[in-house]
Amino acid sequence: MDTITGFLQSLTGSEVPHIMFIVVAGAAGFMLALGVSLLFISVTDPVRRRLGRLAGAVEPEHKVVASVLHAIEPVNKYLVPTAEHERSRVEKQLAYAGFRSPNAVAVFYTIKTVLAVLFLCLVLLASLWLPRMHTATLVFLSVLAAFVGMVLPNFVLGRLIKRRQRALRNGFPDALDMLVVCVEAGLGLTASIQRVGEELRFSHPELGTELALVTAEMRAGVDRETALKGLAERTGLEDINGLVSLLLQTLKFGTSIADTLRVYAEEFRDKRMQRAEEQAAKIGVKMIFPLIFCLWPSFFVVAVGPAVLRFIEAFRYLND
Repeated sequence: MDTITGFLQSLTGSEVPHIMFIVVAGAAGFMLALGVSLLFISVTDPVRRRLGRLAGAVEPEHKVVASVLHAIEPVNKYLVPTAEHERSRVEKQLAYAGFRSPNAVAVFYTIKTVLAVLFLCLVLLASLWLPRMHTATLVFLSVLAAFVGMVLPNFVLGRLIKRRQRALRNGFPDALDMLVVCVEAGLGLTASIQRVGEELRFSHPELGTELALVTAEMRAGVDRETALKGLAERTGLEDINGLVSLLLQTLKFGTSIADTLRVYAEEFRDKRMQRAEEQAAKIGVKMIFPLIFCLWPSFFVVAVGPAVLRFIEAFRYLND
């Protein structure tokens, strides 16, 4: 450690902590800019803006975010993987989380790289206050910090996917019932999807946005089969995928959409009831750990504690 510190001081000609503070501050500012760009990545998508205008939701322009994305464009080719299957897998995961911009993959890998470098610099900065740390330990902690910086965005992305799919799954029963009502009332499939999307805009905004995109694509000239398949690909839910397959078969063979939706609604209610029964059956096993570690110790303290204290007093009197 002393050798590394002395070498850095000989190169810079100044104190190492000041140089490291400048490096860390610059990396933190760059990471903050990338984080802000990732938050507004879905808003800067030109396809979503155009479809939003067709659906009646006009989104504002964000020139600052666009300039940040343009600034990191020369670095993207060095960070984005060249393998097509890896890139398509990350694009699909980002679409599940709601990020469908063309620059989403590049921004995602840029954030991973910046976090890895930032955590590495933090470990090196902390090592200046620990002069007794061995070089092998420093190297191990540096590699570990860089690994955590690379893995952390994957963990956050997984949490975002689960949260968004949970919101879509919670709003799907209401959307299915409303779709059955609209179709049985005499509306066509496109008009029914548009109506349901407008009704779910406030109660279930994620699902309402997806249905609005489907309606906008149909109004823009995309055939219904492609628009419905796009809905299944964007959400990644088995329930919506089953509904899309059922609707495509109905449109292909010319059967009644109302009867098909009614049957699927009944099956989905049964499936929802089975899922609820499954969750209820797991409660007994999940309650074991709170009972063992929380309830039973307090019960033994309250029930057996006074008897133990009396025994201690009795033995104390006998010894006296």
